[in-house]
Amino acid sequence: MLQSFLISILDFFYPFVRRFLPLQTYRYAACGAGNTILGLFIYWLGLHYFHDQNVQVGFLVFKPHNASLFISSVFSVIVGFLLSKYIVFSGSYLKGHIQLFRYVLSFFMNLVINYFCLKLFVETMGIQEFTGQLISTCIVILFSYFSQKHFTFKEVG
Repeated sequence: MLQSFLISILDFFYPFVRRFLPLQTYRYAACGAGNTILGLFIYWLGLHYFHDQNVQVGFLVFKPHNASLFISSVFSVIVGFLLSKYIVFSGSYLKGHIQLFRYVLSFFMNLVINYFCLKLFVETMGIQEFTGQLISTCIVILFSYFSQKHFTFKEVG
């Protein structure tokens, strides 16, 4: 029911971009944009909550921007998988548990890319944390689309 509702909302706006994007790419972009906004909002909340203090988890210590990245990633991986599975790549022939395993693999690759981009942008280049995350997000989105389309949610044809 929720799936049909979300698809009908997305497809209502599709005629405006039909000439530029195939339906699946449009749905991926729309769902990805929503998930990205959610992730960035949670990241921003984390930055403000940790307020320039390192975060200790057991024997590990995270800088505020890294702790915020990991917290926002937990939410993004759950929401992103559900949107990809049921809205974007619903025609995939792979079983759900295989999709989830592949999605988590892809997610960890994205997380590693994001982590090193943040290290480069924030710690090496001195870019402000949120701006660094925005730039990292753009890089990760490109990798993510192709890995999901051709690996995680592979379709027949």
